[in-house]
Amino acid sequence: MASLWTQLFQRPRHHAYARLDNEGKCLAFKECNEPPSGSGWVRISEVRLAWLGRELPAEARVCVRASRRWHQRILAA
Repeated sequence: MASLWTQLFQRPRHHAYARLDNEGKCLAFKECNEPPSGSGWVRISEVRLAWLGRELPAEARVCVRASRRWHQRILAA
């Protein structure tokens, strides 16, 4: 029964993004369902205000997983 309620009232998942300048310094944060338009936005694990004006730590970035179809195409060749 809990899964039915979850499906009916599922909230959209917000992801955190950071905008970086050419030197890799954090300029802004944004949380949204879809990736922001424009250049310089990278997905991050969480928002930390201490990162503003500084270089973003490597462990803060979220690596987007490759789709399963991509793996199947590589293996089939």
